[in-house]
Amino acid sequence: MRYISTRGGMSPKSFSEILLSGLSPDGGLAIPEAYPCITTAELDTWRDMSYPSLAFEILSRFVDDIPADDLRSIIHQTYTPEIFGSADITPLKTLEPGLHILGLSNGPTLAFKDIAMQLLGNLFQYQLEKTRDELNILGATSGDTGSSAEYAMRGKHGIRVFMLSPWGKMSRFQTAQMFSLQDSNIFNIAIRGVFDDCQDIVKAVSNDHAFKQAHRIGTVNSINWARIVAQVVYYFKGYFAATKTNNEQVSFAVPSGNFGNICAGHVARMMGLPIKHLILATNENDVLDEFFRTGVYRPRTTVETKHTSSPSMDISKASNFERFIFDLTDRNANQVTELWAEVDQGNPFDLSGTPLFAKIQDYGFISGSSNHPARIATIREIYQNYHVLVDTHTADGIKVGMAHREAGIPLICLETAQAAKFAESIVEAIGHEPERPAGFERLEDLPQRYVVKDADVAAVKAYIDEFSRAQ
Repeated sequence: MRYISTRGGMSPKSFSEILLSGLSPDGGLAIPEAYPCITTAELDTWRDMSYPSLAFEILSRFVDDIPADDLRSIIHQTYTPEIFGSADITPLKTLEPGLHILGLSNGPTLAFKDIAMQLLGNLFQYQLEKTRDELNILGATSGDTGSSAEYAMRGKHGIRVFMLSPWGKMSRFQTAQMFSLQDSNIFNIAIRGVFDDCQDIVKAVSNDHAFKQAHRIGTVNSINWARIVAQVVYYFKGYFAATKTNNEQVSFAVPSGNFGNICAGHVARMMGLPIKHLILATNENDVLDEFFRTGVYRPRTTVETKHTSSPSMDISKASNFERFIFDLTDRNANQVTELWAEVDQGNPFDLSGTPLFAKIQDYGFISGSSNHPARIATIREIYQNYHVLVDTHTADGIKVGMAHREAGIPLICLETAQAAKFAESIVEAIGHEPERPAGFERLEDLPQRYVVKDADVAAVKAYIDEFSRAQ
């Protein structure tokens, strides 16, 4: 399996060559030269596999430069009941016949991103041990990516994590979860701005090739292909859990701000998983919903980005969206480059009057948005009707998913996080605090370690330079 760039300026590379990098040298995103095609016979064989065994079957299609025994060992080391709470790893909760929630939030940080991050941590360690190199991870988070990455990388030899987050924009739980880590290889940088400012800094640093090479900069955001491919696995696992035969179709409802999680669903569908619809749910920051409804992709400014009660989706520039547009244009790298040249200048692009807009339906995407009253009402209804408590982001996914639910097609709503991470909204919805998992009871009282900086690329570079050299 070889990987190319969405902007056409990178020679084909192996999985290991793109594993530790972020953006491609041309500013694009790594993507397979072609998606593996899964046969009906393979689906039949995979249906009853354990999560680690299924993960190996899928990941080995994308990773052919790590010896099979090593890859299998890394996967089995990652997906254990001790780390994820059960042998199922991603258990399916059935609310009623044909309506399900795929449990993705049983890892160390109570968020779906643990599923990919725990694997990345072990893959990074494996690769660095082979090369005897070091890695400075630069990431941006709106809440969950940061804590998942830090918990996956804490204490790992040769790895330092510099995580940018929007100052004062995460929940108190999310903030404490990240900032309370005292490990010497973890550096939390709170940026005066919104998530997109953090993400722009990561991209700017990644595009400074001299700095990136000198400081061995890697990334764990969804621009990293390994993040996406790790998430593909649970689409297959959820499908098998919700169906009896491979003749059935399902639809997935996916809360998404940066287009990473639902991009994994797109990849699964391209591989041959029988997905009828990928239902994309946004919050009040509805740049992606606007595109799928109108054909206009209009990234918002910092001022236009709203601070909401589903803060992990307070994103107005969906950087991972480029991978889907690459496929939509029949992998026309020149067209993608032209479109993102407009985006980089702060301009929208409009596909509404082109054949590409009609083509979107061929990929199964539909969308909708939610808002604060709707997500609070959804949390309350799910709790009252099914005695299941969901977080604010999952509620957005359920709300939009239910609006597009079809008779005879199982609907699987992807869980984003555990409700305990967003206690203020839960109290508003059901009148009392959510129960906290063991070990998180007094999280906000722990001492915190972080710095606050302006949204300034040079300041972040100087900080990385200071502390990466000091280690």
